[in-house]
Amino acid sequence: MALSRLLPRLQPRPEPVPDGPEDEPDEQVEEPPRLQAVPPPEPRPAPTPAPQPEPEGALMANVIALANQKGGVAKTTTTLNLGVALRELGHRVLVIDLDPQGNLTMSQGMNPDAIERSMFDVLVHRVPISDIIKTVEVDVAVASIDLAGAELALSALIGRERALEKALVEVRDRYDYVLIDTPPSLGLLTINAFVAADGVIVPVQCEYLSLRGLVQLENTLAMVRENLNPRVRVQGIVPTMYDGRNLHAREAIEILEEHFGDLVYGTRIRKTVRYAEAPVKGSSVLKYDPTGPAAQAYRDLAKEVLDGAQARDDA
Repeated sequence: MALSRLLPRLQPRPEPVPDGPEDEPDEQVEEPPRLQAVPPPEPRPAPTPAPQPEPEGALMANVIALANQKGGVAKTTTTLNLGVALRELGHRVLVIDLDPQGNLTMSQGMNPDAIERSMFDVLVHRVPISDIIKTVEVDVAVASIDLAGAELALSALIGRERALEKALVEVRDRYDYVLIDTPPSLGLLTINAFVAADGVIVPVQCEYLSLRGLVQLENTLAMVRENLNPRVRVQGIVPTMYDGRNLHAREAIEILEEHFGDLVYGTRIRKTVRYAEAPVKGSSVLKYDPTGPAAQAYRDLAKEVLDGAQARDDA
């Protein structure tokens, strides 16, 4: 059969034309409504959530520097025993040994000469402070003999006054209180403590020469407030090595209270034989002589510190 005869059969039939005028326009397809044309539903008021307790660790630690440029005023002993007393009351406590002598580290039975990494590495080499914390009676950020060269090493660094403040960012939410034992000077290490601190507690031996250093300490704090840390203040003054039988000691207390008023804590730290023996045994006096007068005095001091912190929070 010829191919030409098959072609008519293969051609498509024409589509039927609907009835109606030929010039009627094609039916337009309705576009879907635009999103902005649809009014949003009225928002329902969210239910007021029940108040939830603060998660543990949400609050930042209260950082306290214990400082006095005069040595021999029981500054290190007060730092350790106050920390242990706060821990007895259920608080999370970190004590930092910022004194190159390493006496606080030794007071917890550790040898500063045998420590590989210490606060020197934290301040100068930016080692995380959590790497050098040792736990004994409390958590201790330890010191070594290398810390004696920290001020010289820090002097070449930018932001040298804030080295400790930056180091504490890592752990500040893990503790309720951070206590810093400073060297008996007003050098760069002590300035670092003042910049990082919320307040300063000053242990003062009950004698005239020890009182004179308070003026210089306050002048240093004034400069730190003006340039580096506007919140730091003297939080309290602790009379140490008090002997009520001594007229000179009683007069020193009167001078303190006359000039500093309520800043002087009511607790008097009396020096006893057990008080002096405890650091040699690598222990706090609260552990070495838990029922003795010195241990009780530090428990009383801890309560005063807590009461003062509560009063500041309520103000």
